[in-house]
Amino acid sequence: MPFQQGSARTRQRTVLLVGMVVLLAALVLAVVLASLLTHGKEEAGLKMLNWTDRGTTKNLQEVILGRCYSYVMARYPELGDKDCLKIWESLKQAFIYKNPCNITPEDYQPLMELASHPIPCNKSLFWSKTNDLAHRYTKSNQDFLTLEDTLLGYMADRVSWCGDPSAPGINYESCPKRSECESNPSSVFWKMASKMFAEAACGVVQVMLNGSIEAGAFKSSSIFGSIEIFNLNPDKVSAVHIWLMHDIGGPQSESCSGHSINRLKSILEERNFKITCEDDYRPVQLLQCVHNPGHTDCRPCTNTT
Repeated sequence: MPFQQGSARTRQRTVLLVGMVVLLAALVLAVVLASLLTHGKEEAGLKMLNWTDRGTTKNLQEVILGRCYSYVMARYPELGDKDCLKIWESLKQAFIYKNPCNITPEDYQPLMELASHPIPCNKSLFWSKTNDLAHRYTKSNQDFLTLEDTLLGYMADRVSWCGDPSAPGINYESCPKRSECESNPSSVFWKMASKMFAEAACGVVQVMLNGSIEAGAFKSSSIFGSIEIFNLNPDKVSAVHIWLMHDIGGPQSESCSGHSINRLKSILEERNFKITCEDDYRPVQLLQCVHNPGHTDCRPCTNTT
């Protein structure tokens, strides 16, 4: 009898233990399923924001690092102490997992400090509506630098990026235009970089404007007109030379005595800058003539005496 009673108690304990194990397994399964369902709902709700401009440049990290190393190792080896990996990380942290309409100057401040470098005096060339011509000129004449010829501008030129609150934190499909929100990653970056470029200018600076634009060569709403011009330091900049370029064979909408140029001169004079203005600065015009060699504007001067 004692043996039978012990055997019965053993079976009861075994059944109870098995029941507890089954119950625990059921609870674990229920928790896992609930977690998966909740996660699925969250994933469905966290779709990428949709914008109208192109998305982040593919392989952005490789592009930025490649340009950085090329700049500091090959083009300007005197900047070889720049840490390109830290520069990339500071750029990424400025926008990743962030709403692209809520970017602030503070987001980019670490990047600006890491990538800044001195600009030699008399070399700064500002531009507005002359993007292609200005950069063709600096490529052929190493005496001048645009913002895009600095480390910051060189890395970011024609590259786009923006973040998103949902994974993976970077939106490769679309990014906001300035018309969609002012505080987007691109606008904030270029405004800060332009401000820093202007602050670094010294000696004589040049600005290349487009005199063939019907609306006027100088616009106060442009980056040059709203940011760069007001961050030039009169204690460091001795003069501003305006090169007013016209398309070869194109309209001569404005000259150095035109309305918008006079407005620009007035702003510069109020800030105590010396000013000169030249229509169709000849060294730049000769570069234009490469594509229009037969045009009358491109013929060499002849001595008729």
